[in-house]
Amino acid sequence: MRAPATRLPMLLVLLAAVLVGARLSAAEKPREKNLLANGSFEQAAGKEPAAWKTHTWQGSGLFEHAATGRTGERSVTISSESGGDLSWFIRVAVEPFSRYRLSGWIKTENLQLRGGQGALLNIHNMQQVRTRAIGGTRDWTRVEVEFETESPDTLQINCLFGGWGLATGKAWFDDVELELLAALPAEPAIVVDGARRGAKIEKYVYGQFIEHLGRCIYGGIWAEMLEDRKFFDPAGSPASPWKPVGEAQVAMVAEGAFVGRHTPAIAVAGRAPGGIGQAGLGLKKGKQYAGRIWLRGDASAAPIEVSLVWGTGRADRHTVKIARLSGDYVKTPLEFTAGADSDQGRLEIIASGSGRFFVGTVSLMPADNVHGMRSDTLALLKQLDAPIYRWPGGNFVSGYDWTDGIGDPDRRPPRKNPAWKGIEHNDFGLDEFIAFCRALKTEPLVVVNSGLGGVEMAVRELEYANGAAGAPMGKRRAENGHAEPYQVKWWGIGNEMYGGWQLGHMPLEEYTKKHNLFVDRMRAADPSIKVIAVGAVGAWSEGMMRHCADHMDLVSEHFYCQERPGVIAHVNQMRDQVRNKAEAHRRYREEIPALEGKQIRIALDEWNYWYGPHVYGELGTRYFLKDALGIAAGLHEFGRNSEMFLMANYAQTVNVIGCIKTTKTGAALETTGLALMLYRRHFGVIPLATDTGRPLDALAALNEEGTVLTLGVVNPTAESLPVPLTLHGLSITGKGTLREIAGSDPMAYNSPGEPAKVTIEERPVEGITDSITIAPYSISLFSLPLAP
Repeated sequence: MRAPATRLPMLLVLLAAVLVGARLSAAEKPREKNLLANGSFEQAAGKEPAAWKTHTWQGSGLFEHAATGRTGERSVTISSESGGDLSWFIRVAVEPFSRYRLSGWIKTENLQLRGGQGALLNIHNMQQVRTRAIGGTRDWTRVEVEFETESPDTLQINCLFGGWGLATGKAWFDDVELELLAALPAEPAIVVDGARRGAKIEKYVYGQFIEHLGRCIYGGIWAEMLEDRKFFDPAGSPASPWKPVGEAQVAMVAEGAFVGRHTPAIAVAGRAPGGIGQAGLGLKKGKQYAGRIWLRGDASAAPIEVSLVWGTGRADRHTVKIARLSGDYVKTPLEFTAGADSDQGRLEIIASGSGRFFVGTVSLMPADNVHGMRSDTLALLKQLDAPIYRWPGGNFVSGYDWTDGIGDPDRRPPRKNPAWKGIEHNDFGLDEFIAFCRALKTEPLVVVNSGLGGVEMAVRELEYANGAAGAPMGKRRAENGHAEPYQVKWWGIGNEMYGGWQLGHMPLEEYTKKHNLFVDRMRAADPSIKVIAVGAVGAWSEGMMRHCADHMDLVSEHFYCQERPGVIAHVNQMRDQVRNKAEAHRRYREEIPALEGKQIRIALDEWNYWYGPHVYGELGTRYFLKDALGIAAGLHEFGRNSEMFLMANYAQTVNVIGCIKTTKTGAALETTGLALMLYRRHFGVIPLATDTGRPLDALAALNEEGTVLTLGVVNPTAESLPVPLTLHGLSITGKGTLREIAGSDPMAYNSPGEPAKVTIEERPVEGITDSITIAPYSISLFSLPLAP
């Protein structure tokens, strides 16, 4: 039976459409909106495609914005003759916890692998998100991969050549697209199981680490205001802060030097006063300053006037007059009161007579210093309440001779910092570190030099610290004014000896023998000590565990996080790094026979974020609200893995990458310091199993007595989140206290001398039964008493 004539044209149209559709490539079918700017590379910005940049991971090669394309007139190419791992890349904002498709077209010409994958597309820092790789010689080929973003809200898309290795040849990339497939729903619920309890969270996870680096100690903790007070650099030289003043000739004299290599000799002719001075001092009106100066010289060169200067007028100074000089060095105390605020104050040492005088050394501190430490910094450190401090390094320790830092501070030799920039003044040594710890009522962790230092140096340091006053090194300590032993319990054996940057670095098989020798000798000198071995997850930690398990009480690990695009990813990386360390050491316990029956826990004795411009001197970075959120998430992960971590030491406390920053006259807690202080003071010690829905990070813990439930919650989003709360095996009264660090701007920060932009707000809460509300960009720590 024939079909009605009216239907035939329609059937033909449908058939034609099917046939045409079968011929269409995937790229020509209708698509969702491409989220990548200039994914077809048609738009140019100079010689490069607009919105795209290049990066060389290793090797070398050539990048081109080619005048040919798959669908249009342009594409991008990467080529290399000698081998390269290279990429064109673009960064794009995405929705966290969403599903996407990344696709594009690749053409290759004689692309040969030299350890790499080929030509492909991938998401940076998401190891498993990559398309298949194209090699050899291939015409335009479509590649794609689907993935879930999880926490990142910004991604870097790479058109990758080589990939985790090198490649030669040439590749073209075109029509790169990123499509949103589905947004996964947020699930910000918290479930706490009171019956599932972890090991106690040790107080030592709130430890700190100070190092002789930048302005951590000198300019941060130590109150000395003068740079190079012992004249390591020749006075008057470009490197020295000391400059001639008036009519004076300055020369450095090595013979009979007061301290170090040489001493400045200042010659004055008597026609006009002359001497040396140092500018750039921070002064506060009405504040008192104290110091000392060692002088000798020709009697005819006297009198010497030492002046604290805060302005240009004749009255803008406070002067101490030294009437006589002799051939022997004499110490004269100095006392001043500043008449005005200034950040360009000066100290001048001026002679009015004729002849030569010598300045052995000079010191100036605020008169309210505490055993040589800045009172403002010390007050913040007391608020921080860290239970242990690691010192003196860090990389510094591998070139440090601890004996340079004991005895009369004015006679201790200045040295070039062995690991970092600048001068090591040796004003802050072992005795000062112990005084620092006692002022803060904290424990010392002393790291010995197992780099360039030998075992005898380490044993003598231990005997100096812990030996009886009648023993040789104990006697030396007593002669320096400290009769009673320091009883230092914690000792670190070296720092990062696995790294080629470390002074004294050696292969693992040699270092394990050195480590064991150090520990044997040190335990023989004092069997009560606890030692921490150098670790680094991977072959180094595995080797240390196999060969040194009987010669350690804890094993050290370190990590630092860079800035990540997107607040959620930036925060979560800190948590993930802590977890990775714990999981690695769990594997070691299962796989390494030497660990059978041993529970060697981790001392994460360096951890922090490390990125950004140096605002506070050498490596002096600034921290933001988003960094505080990450620190809190890291502390949560310590609690989740409390059986693995006994200690953690946040680096490096003051200035550098620390949680306290200082200027010449002020000090302030960074955002990260607020988070550390909050948890140290108010978080519980018995962690409870806590299930948390994205995007939150949360952990619950009971206090020591088991009477208060504490709940820490990190919200890394811009939204206020109502959160269902379920408690199993716990009954709360519904009332309590909320302590909160929050703000609308994740880049908010605090600066010394300015009103704080980020603070801890405390307020009572009530009516808490089955839900809580968490502020945007916040750390919320609830203290909720349990019902009787």
